Amino acid sequence: MRIVLDTNVLVSGLLSPFGPPGEIVRMVSSGAVTLCLDARILAEYDEVLARPRFGFEPDAVAALLDYIVFAGEIAAPQLLAARLPDPDDEPFLEVALACGADCLVTGNLAHFPPQSRCGVSVASPAEFVERVRLGGSTRDT
Repeated sequence: MRIVLDTNVLVSGLLSPFGPPGEIVRMVSSGAVTLCLDARILAEYDEVLARPRFGFEPDAVAALLDYIVFAGEIAAPQLLAARLPDPDDEPFLEVALACGADCLVTGNLAHFPPQSRCGVSVASPAEFVERVRLGGSTRDT
């Protein structure tokens, strides 16, 4: 199963490993899901995880990013004509389309309005984990 993981979910999962974001991070680290990304997403992960307020060790961040690149699927997306409320979120939707991701998981559903999703399934961490637990499709119904 291929997913695109918004940075906010990655950070939440690393800070609090016991909720749905933490479960998703465990799915990624166990290989149960494959992250789809591109250089822009990787750069955002790197920049955000390096922020001092989170207190992540630089070596741990580097190891995590190395693993994500090694185990992930690097996409070569095309720019979208559709515009999202926050242009910084557009790479996530573009990568989801390019790699045919089963789901884009975000803590900011409002940043991905239904009319701008271009057919991509978008779910909150809790919704995604529930879909996986039920063994059902990760696609919107």
